[in-house]
This record gives sequence, structure tokens and C-alpha cells, in this order.
Amino acid sequence: MYKISITDSLIQNAVSLESSQRLLAEKGGMSAEYSTRVARNVNMEKLQSNYLFPEIAAREMKHRKKYPNAKVISLGIGDTTQPIPLNVALSMANFAQALSTPEGYSGYGLEQGNQELRKAVAATMYKDLPVKDTEIFISDGSQSEISRLQLLLGPHVSIAVQDQSFPAYVDSGVIIGQTGDYDHASGRYRNIEYMKCGPENNFFPDLSKTPRTDIIFFCSPNNPTGHASSREQLTQLVEFAQRNGSIIIFDSAYAAFVSDGSPRSIFEIPGARKVAIEVASFSKLAGFTGIRLGWTVVPDELLYSDGFPVQHDFNRIICTCFNGASKVAQAGGLACLSPEGLKAINSVVDYYKENASILIDSFTSLGLDVYGGRNAPYVWVHFPGSKSWDVFNEILEKTHIITVPGSGFGPGGEGFLRVTAFGQRDDILEASRRIKSLL
Repeated sequence: MYKISITDSLIQNAVSLESSQRLLAEKGGMSAEYSTRVARNVNMEKLQSNYLFPEIAAREMKHRKKYPNAKVISLGIGDTTQPIPLNVALSMANFAQALSTPEGYSGYGLEQGNQELRKAVAATMYKDLPVKDTEIFISDGSQSEISRLQLLLGPHVSIAVQDQSFPAYVDSGVIIGQTGDYDHASGRYRNIEYMKCGPENNFFPDLSKTPRTDIIFFCSPNNPTGHASSREQLTQLVEFAQRNGSIIIFDSAYAAFVSDGSPRSIFEIPGARKVAIEVASFSKLAGFTGIRLGWTVVPDELLYSDGFPVQHDFNRIICTCFNGASKVAQAGGLACLSPEGLKAINSVVDYYKENASILIDSFTSLGLDVYGGRNAPYVWVHFPGSKSWDVFNEILEKTHIITVPGSGFGPGGEGFLRVTAFGQRDDILEASRRIKSLL
């Protein structure tokens, strides 16, 4: 039921957007009756078509209408499917029930998060690293936090992103005003440095040829490629940021999937505390995609060019733009970090990693080059000489399987598909059989 409700919500949003766009087209882009005198944010006009995942949901909706009796398998959106461990769910239920009593009720909490949870994150997720609980800010998830970080940074910074990367880094930068116009010929926004990260360079940019930017968005393990950067690679990145006086926004949402000794945190790298912010999440770690909980680390040593602490401004943003994460969700986060909770959520992570192994074997057996899947829940499959959306459409039409076209993550993703290992085992096995039959 959980997976179906998420899918239905996406389809509903896509229908709403599609209807709005059709109405605007029919009205010539304007209301026939009344318009305000407020100009549209010019940065919104720069955004290209629909956001990637609602676009996929719209295509899924059309496919379901065309084939109402087909069993559609979604290996597209990176949404978890396994139940939350019982002890974690009970902790949230008990907290919620206590809110109905005079003794258990409380209202607003600290914007920075429950102090007990901040201490637990520091002790459990950074136990061998010099990360203090006062440097940890509890959030309602990584994607929301990325937008708040963009608000913190403002419109006048220059940014670099991996090519390929999670589209929110770019789109939020466009909205805040950090970019130029979209160049259709290259598939890039002007004023963004796209750092090529593909199989030809082991999914890590050639920093000797990368121009300086103020901000570097970097995700490891990477979404969508599934590549976990090595200690040597991340050391190069930190040293590059130090030389250039840049700030790294390090997205570690998939750190729990790392199994080969690659760093799970940028703060494992010497010097990172002076140049990096880390954004993390319970979404994929504990199945909290619909509960919304994460955290961000802003070290004391991270300073602006005038010596002012970045952490002070970030705290101001949090206190102004955020009332703190749900206390119910935070109760669940605490349970996740207990010994019993860690054992349970790690078991679920292992389940998804087994799914990824099945998908890797299936695509590899067809002679395709397959990347990722070993340190991340995403399998990155190359279809040389093909357009990503064409492959997406063919697989959907002939197998009723939803994937994600690689071009949606940047121009360097053309010719690739991202396939998620978040799914029920029976669906993963059935999808593998269908793809083998097609290809």
C-alpha cells in the first residue's frame, strides 16, 4: 500500500501539472479574466520543462491508461519499499500517543533538532571523527536542506556539479539565480561548471582542468551512477577546494550502502572541516522517504572569506526558514540509532544490495556495461549509440518497467539508464526476466 500511495501521488501531481500547462496553452499563457501586476520570477522561466520525476510519473500514467491490465514494475524513482523496522515504528507511535496526554504533550522544539538525537548522530555516525553534536542540524530531509543551503549561499556564488548528478542541485541553483540561461545545444545552463564524471575517468573529474568555483556539489556514493569515490579521490577534492578557497556541499545520502571501505563521510578526509558541509538523510538508511528526516554538519572551522563562521549564518537560516523536524520523526531517528535499530536497518540495506546484485547480473549477462550497484542502490547501465529517453520508452512499452533516463541527470548521462534496487524481491526477479526476454 505504501508504494502504491507514493506512485499515485506522483501521478496525481503529474496530471495536475499537465492540466495546468494545457490550460495555459489554451489561454495563450494568461488568464482570460484577471492577472495580478506581479511579475513572474525570471529564474523560474529558465527551468526546463518538468522536473525529472514528475515527468516520468506522467509517462507512467499514460502507459497505465494504454495498458490497464499490465503489471507495471517501477524501478525508477528511488523510493524505498521495505517496511520500517518494528521497534522504530513503535517508538514513533508511542511518542505520538504520548502527545495526547498532558504529561507527554509538547509544542515547538529546537530548530536545530532534538539534542539527544544530535548527540546520537555524532556518536553513532561519526564516532571516530571529530564531529560535535553542536555542529549537527537535524533536518526534514536532504532535498529540503539543499534548497536552504542555496538560500544561505545566495545568488552571486558560482557552482560546480558532477555530470551526472541529482537534478535538485542544478534546479535549485537556477531558482535562486546562480545560473545563466539554458543552452539547448549543450544541454547545460550557463555559469555552471559541469564536472564530467563517467566511466572514462572512473567517475571522478579531472581537477587539473576544472575551473575554480565558489561551491562544489558532490555526491558520494553518487546518484545516479552508484559510484563511491575512493579515499584518494576525495583527498584530491578536498585539496582542490583548499587551494581555491571553495566550499564543498557533500551529499552522503547513500553512505550506508558503502561496502568496500570507501569513505562514508567527507570528514574522513584531513582538512575537510575547513572546506565542507555534509548533508545526510534517514530516507534510504532507514526507509524514511515519507517520514522526512535528515541532518547536516556545518563545522566550526568553516569560514567565509571575511572570517565569519558559516555555521552562524546557517543557524540563522534554520531559525528563520524552518521550525525544526517533526518530533515524531525524530523519535524514530533515535530508535534507528539504537543497537537494535541499527541491526534492523542494516538488514534492510543488505536486502536492497542483494536486489542490486540481481540487476547487475541480469544486465551484465546481456553484454551491457553496468556500473554502480555495489556501494549504492542504483545500477547505471550503458546503451551505447542510443538516446536515454528512447531506451526508457522502449523498455516501458515492451516490458512495462519504469526506469530513469540518464540524460535527466545531466548531459553526460545520455545513453544510460538508472535502475533502482529499491523494490520487492519478486518484482526485481520478474523485471530481470522481462529485460532478458526483451534484450
